[in-house]
Amino acid sequence: MENEPKERACLECGTPLNGRKDQKFCCDYCRNTFNNRQNEDANNYMRRINNILRKNRRILDELNPKGKKTVDAMVLAEEGFNFHYFTNIYTTKKGSQYVFCYDQGYLKMDGEQYMLVHKQDYVK
Repeated sequence: MENEPKERACLECGTPLNGRKDQKFCCDYCRNTFNNRQNEDANNYMRRINNILRKNRRILDELNPKGKKTVDAMVLAEEGFNFHYFTNIYTTKKGSQYVFCYDQGYLKMDGEQYMLVHKQDYVK
């Protein structure tokens, strides 16, 4: 017959679906499994970047417990700091650029010196 509805099945396990017409999965487990598999590549990429950002933040926090300190670039490099990854840049009215990993940041100074800072409330 031409107008006979085709049987719907769970996109993950193939179980026949009964219920809402827009239903795609038989249960939360199948929905989560399907979506996790679909996003696996993106999740691995994001997980790797988030791990680098967390490590950078931890290094800045450990080197700067009091809120402001100047350190040599070599100290940061020896700890494994990766200058290519950060969450945002704050530019002051005078043009100085503070680079942040979440709430921990730094300002490149003369030579190979960096001033480490904690993010202030007024910094967006």
